[in-house]
Amino acid sequence: MHRRIESAMTMLTDPRHFKLRLFIEGNIIGVATGMVIALFRYLLELSEEALPVLYRWLPNHILWIPVWFALLAVCAYILYRIVRKDGMTSGSGIPQIKGILLGEMDMNWARVLVLKFTGAVLGIGAGMSLGREGPSVQLGACLGQGLGRLTHRSYAESHYLLTAGAGAGLAAAFNAPLAGVMFCLEELTKNFSAFVLMGAISAAVTATTVTQYFFGMEPVFHMGVVPVIDTGSMYVLLIALGAFVGLLGLAFNPMLTRSQDFYKKLPAKVRPLLPLFCAGLVGFILPQILGGGSRLVDSLVVTNYTLIFLIVLLAGKFLFTMICFGSGVPGGIFLPMLVLGSVGGAIFAKIVIFLGVMPELFAVNCIVFGMAAYFSAVVKSPITGSILIMEMTGSFEHMLALIIVSMTAYLVADLTGGEPVYDMLLARSLAVRQKIASRIRHRRILIELSVGVNSALADATIAEISWPSEAVIVNVRRGSEELAPKDDLRLQPGDALFVLTDTGDTAALQALAAEHPDQ
Repeated sequence: MHRRIESAMTMLTDPRHFKLRLFIEGNIIGVATGMVIALFRYLLELSEEALPVLYRWLPNHILWIPVWFALLAVCAYILYRIVRKDGMTSGSGIPQIKGILLGEMDMNWARVLVLKFTGAVLGIGAGMSLGREGPSVQLGACLGQGLGRLTHRSYAESHYLLTAGAGAGLAAAFNAPLAGVMFCLEELTKNFSAFVLMGAISAAVTATTVTQYFFGMEPVFHMGVVPVIDTGSMYVLLIALGAFVGLLGLAFNPMLTRSQDFYKKLPAKVRPLLPLFCAGLVGFILPQILGGGSRLVDSLVVTNYTLIFLIVLLAGKFLFTMICFGSGVPGGIFLPMLVLGSVGGAIFAKIVIFLGVMPELFAVNCIVFGMAAYFSAVVKSPITGSILIMEMTGSFEHMLALIIVSMTAYLVADLTGGEPVYDMLLARSLAVRQKIASRIRHRRILIELSVGVNSALADATIAEISWPSEAVIVNVRRGSEELAPKDDLRLQPGDALFVLTDTGDTAALQALAAEHPDQ
């Protein structure tokens, strides 16, 4: 306890030393995360190569088909046991990380690390339409949390390390260090803290360096030459593309909810069995939609699919993703979302090329930009989506176009009342928090809040604010200046507050500090 108090005081009294420590710890987390994710990616790439060969071989050796389905049943039982052993391994893992940062959940980092790794390899490797990014984020977060707990860091510092690990996991999964950092700031913490930034940058860059040592510096998607857009008429089409793909993304969250509700009616043992047997059938009927789908994205560039077949791919991938993710087995939705966006972009390209309003040369642009648009519509993190697609495709000249498409899709989702998918999943998890009460810890913690523009804290004195009963303002930092938290101190947007409070009040405090642009 003494070391944790000392760690917390170091953060308040010596921020430069604390940032240096976060930088060093971030590098340690980055190396560990890079090694784990490199093995994770290697095993999944082996399965991506093996599954098409297997499904070409099985029709010629019919007697082996029952054996394959028996293996899928064994895999389903193992996945059932994994999720039953620790519910924090279920699904993507990103909502769980957000729940931990809100103080509403906790996890056994070592157990989740082993079980999540095993479950994700089995599920995705068997062909389920799930992504590697969610598990990668959670695996990195486990390593970050593990370092914090093994070294007895304070609650606040442990959260910085967990966040750094999560960003490192995303960066290592996709060779995208900038997206990993932005994901920490825009999606996980929604707080552009210098402490978050320091740990996230060092961890993400180091993790990416480690994975690039094993896999090289090539982007995850192989899109070839993506022409640079330099005409005004094409920007009008980009807005249309963003609106089109944004509308496609509106169905994602409601269908995901219905899928989860459907699986709740089934016995727990049956839930992993259904998507795995579906994967077994899909392998013979439409093998292109198996697994995460990165090879499908690559094939869109080199294969001239018909419009009808593209619609079949879109519908098939969408429904298969719903069937797989709703079951609750370990696996993410990040990559399937990007695949759906790329197919939606390919459909848009086919239509506008047929109408004669766009040269065929720019079809690849629609595929690339469609991924960013779908991500922005569903996750509602347009900056992260733009940077992620830029790094994953190597299209570094298209930042302006990516932002235009992403913001258009984001506005379509926002104006129609779309909710960020990870916030939605977290809310559903917290709705049943009594079932995971053993994982919720209520204790005194020190947290950092950043005062947002038009928030309830902005331009108000400390005395005027309705603080939770257990909250105590310890320190206020305005730029490089340290201010005493007196009752008459008027807070300003951008101020960093350090609050000693109960874990149960974390969400309420973050709501007070959050921006409200509509006010």
